[in-house]
Amino acid sequence: MTNQQQNDFSKWYIDTIQKADLMDYTPVRGCIAFKPDGFEIWEHIQDEMNRRFKETGHRNAYFPMLIPESFFQKEKDHIEGFAPELPWVTEAAGEKLEERLALRPTSETMIGHLYSDWIKSYRDLPVLINQWANVFRWEKKTLPFIRTSEFLWQEGHTAHVDEEEARHETMQMLNIYKEVVEELLAIPVYDGQKTPSERFAGAVDTYSIEAMMKDGKAVQAGTSHYLGTKFAEAFDIKYLNKENKHQHVHTTSWGTSTRLIGSVIMVHGDEQGLVLPPRVAPTQVVLIPVGPWKKNPAIMEKLDELYAALKVKGIRVRLDDSDQSPGYKFNEWELKGVPVRVELGPRDLENNQALLKARDEADKVSVDIPNLIERIEEELTTMQTRLLEKARAFRDENSHTNVDSLEQLKQHLTDSTEKGEIPGWILAGWCGDDACEENVKNETKFTTRNIPFNPPAEKSTCINCGKDSKHTVWFGRAY
Repeated sequence: MTNQQQNDFSKWYIDTIQKADLMDYTPVRGCIAFKPDGFEIWEHIQDEMNRRFKETGHRNAYFPMLIPESFFQKEKDHIEGFAPELPWVTEAAGEKLEERLALRPTSETMIGHLYSDWIKSYRDLPVLINQWANVFRWEKKTLPFIRTSEFLWQEGHTAHVDEEEARHETMQMLNIYKEVVEELLAIPVYDGQKTPSERFAGAVDTYSIEAMMKDGKAVQAGTSHYLGTKFAEAFDIKYLNKENKHQHVHTTSWGTSTRLIGSVIMVHGDEQGLVLPPRVAPTQVVLIPVGPWKKNPAIMEKLDELYAALKVKGIRVRLDDSDQSPGYKFNEWELKGVPVRVELGPRDLENNQALLKARDEADKVSVDIPNLIERIEEELTTMQTRLLEKARAFRDENSHTNVDSLEQLKQHLTDSTEKGEIPGWILAGWCGDDACEENVKNETKFTTRNIPFNPPAEKSTCINCGKDSKHTVWFGRAY
C-alpha cells in the first residue's frame, strides 16, 4: 500500500475495506454485504446513539418499507427531490399492482400518514420516535459504505405543539450527532445550516455536521431538519389544543447512516490499512504469542490469564494462537485496525514483561506484566483522544480562510494540483443568490457544505459576484 493513500485514494479505500474484511460485493448493483466486523462497527454506533436517544425521551419503532406512490404526491417538494432515485415495485404474486409502491428513500410520508391517526390532542404530544432501518436510493455512482443503493440508517421523526419546541428538537439532535461523531468516532465536524439548494426535500431548514476525509473531500455525517407544518398540512396531522381549537403539528426529522463507517475509514486509515478508534473497534486488543511459544506452555498460560482479565474489564480482546507466523499476524491485525497489540515470547516472560504496540504509533514499548492491564486501559483512552486531535489538526490545516474570489479559488486548485496537495475546503462569503452558488459548483466542483454556526472568520463579500455577503460558508468537494 506504499503511498497509495496519497496517489490513488479511491483504490486505497477499496483495498483497505476489503483487506480488513468489512464488506463484500453482491450481485445487486450498489448493494453490499456487511461482514461481521463491518456490522459490529455499526452496532457500536447504534448503541451510543440509542443511549442518547433514550436519555432524551425518544423510543424506537418500525414502519413499512413499501410506500404507496400517492403518498409522495402529497408533498410536492418531497417527490421532486427523490423521484430520480426511487426504485418501484409494480408487480406482486404475478399480478400488476393497482398502485406502484416505492422502496422507501426515507419515511416522512408513511409516518406522516400514521401520525394523522395517532395524534388527536395536545395530550398526545410530543411524539418522539426513531427508526433503525434500511433505505433505498438508486445511485448512479456508488462507493461502499459512503454511497450505496441500499444502506442502513436511523431516522427520527417527531411531532410538536409549536415551532419553538420543534426547533429545539432539531438542534438537540444535531448536537447529539456532533457529540457521537466526535467522541465515539474521533471525527471532528463543522456544524451549521444548509443553503436552500442543499436543503432536504420538503424541509423549512436543514442543519448538518460536515467531516473532512484524508483526500480533502467532505462527507455529510448527519442532518437534522425542521419541517415546519409542511408535512402536517400534506397529511392532515392536527391536534386539539388547550383552547379547543385544531392546529397543525410542527414536525422534525433527523438521520445518520452507515456512511459513518466509511468516514471512520477515510479519516483515520493510513498506508498500512485500517485504523479504528478504540471505542468503536470490534476488537480493541489482540494478544499474540511469539517465538517458540508452543514449546513453552507458560506463555499461553499467561496470555490466557491476560485474556480473562481483559474480558472482565469489558475490553473486546482476541487471542491469536493460529499457526501463522508472528509477522503475518502483525500485518493481519494492523490491516484490521485493531488499536492495541500485545506480544509475549519466552524472553519477555523471563523478564516479566510484554511488548505493547498502539496501531497509530511507530514504536513498541515494554511493559511490566503486573502493570499491563492498567497500561492497556490507558492506551485505549489516550489513543482515542490522539486520533481526534490528529484528525482535527489535519482538518484545520486544510481549511483555508484566505480565498475570497472565484479566481482565487481556481488559482488555489491549480497550486494544489501542482504541489501534489489536497485542496481541502475554503471559507468564503456568499450573497445568498442560488446562481452564484451554482456557478462556483460548475466552475470548480466545490459545493456549499454548510453555513457554520461558529466560523473561524467572517467574510464580507460573495466569492462569485463580489457583492456584500449574507453568509459565511464552507465550500468543498464532497462525496
